[in-house]
Amino acid sequence: MFDAIANRYDRLNHLLSAGLDRRWRRRAIEAIDPPAGARILDACTGTADLALAACRPDAMPRSVLGVDFAGAMLKLGDAKIQTAGLDRVVRLARGDACELPCLSEAVEAVTIAFGIRNVQEPGRAIGDFFRVLKPGGRLAILEFGEPRIPFVRDVYLWYFRRVLPRLGRLLSSHSEAYAYLPASVSVFLSPEELGTLLRASGFDEIQINRLTLGVVYLYVARKPSE
Repeated sequence: MFDAIANRYDRLNHLLSAGLDRRWRRRAIEAIDPPAGARILDACTGTADLALAACRPDAMPRSVLGVDFAGAMLKLGDAKIQTAGLDRVVRLARGDACELPCLSEAVEAVTIAFGIRNVQEPGRAIGDFFRVLKPGGRLAILEFGEPRIPFVRDVYLWYFRRVLPRLGRLLSSHSEAYAYLPASVSVFLSPEELGTLLRASGFDEIQINRLTLGVVYLYVARKPSE
């Protein structure tokens, strides 16, 4: 499905989020604040937007490894990396978020944007994030949620469940992808449940931040120092 919409994926993300997706990614990187020279792993990297956002001029990482199943998405990500002149810093690999192609305790930060609900076994993926992080390393998860303010929630769910799938289908020519989005969000773990899963996986200092009235949640966690 993601391969099928790859060529329109970035444009539709920017359009359907009114450009807020860029801001959400910046917030995620700011929240974990990896130091210059850090090694970063971006799971479910897609077209590498978050991997590229991690390359801050004032705190350039030593390396960023983006991992994703979708080959067509990675191909587009590679082109963006070349255009940005960051091919010596950011590299992409096809792989599984539950079995990351990375040594244990090898990175200072792990990120994942709008991908954890697409993983068949989120608990396994979070366990592998914990494995690859160095002690004291930090994890940032961006994921869609549902606003809790009554009127805002009603308007948002009307847009999310009725308008967005039709726009996505019209603009992407794919009948399933943008119906899958609201369906997958509605059955995914609640913020409290995901926080509990992070804690059960060994993380501490867990923060759950609502962005844009709860349309998106930013989860930040730390692997305890030895």
